[in-house]
Order: sequence, then C-alpha cells, then structure tokens
Amino acid sequence: MKGKILLVVGIGVGYVLGARAGRERYEDIKRAAGKLWNDPRVQRQFDEAEGFVKDKAPEVAGMLATGAKKVASQVSGKKSASPSRKSAVNPTATKTNSTK
Repeated sequence: MKGKILLVVGIGVGYVLGARAGRERYEDIKRAAGKLWNDPRVQRQFDEAEGFVKDKAPEVAGMLATGAKKVASQVSGKKSASPSRKSAVNPTATKTNSTK
C-alpha cells in the first residue's frame, strides 16, 4: 500500500513540476538528449556494444536452452542429460540409480 501511495505522489509531483517547466523546457531537454545521442563518441560506443551483443547472443541462447532443458527434466523427474554432473551434485543419486 505504501508503494502505491508513493507512486501516486511521485506521478503528481512529476506532473506539477513538468507543468511548471512548460513546453519550452521540455523541448530544451529533448534537444540536449538528441545532441548527446548523435554525438560520434556515443554512437561509437553504441556500435561496439551492439556488436558485442550480436557476437555473444548465440552463446547465451545455447546456455539458456541447456539450462531450460535441465530444469524441465528435473521438474518432470526424468534423467538428466549429464548423469556425471547429477551425481556430483547429489551423491545419493548414483546409489539410487544403480540399485534399479
């Protein structure tokens, strides 16, 4: 409840301050943000970050898929794709599986 009240108060304060500043101040802020965004140094950093993400995306997707499969197999109770890893985490798992 306290969080909701703070949110409403924050919105109200933002509205009042925004209304007082007016459209001209908004345009000044917008112009400054555009100037910063179009700065060659900012664009160079953005391009480097974008390239890094594109390079790492397949690796991350693979790790997420492997993790999701592992969790799904644990939830469904099926054997893990990597039994040696399972036995390292849970030493009793090997004893239970070998007695069957």
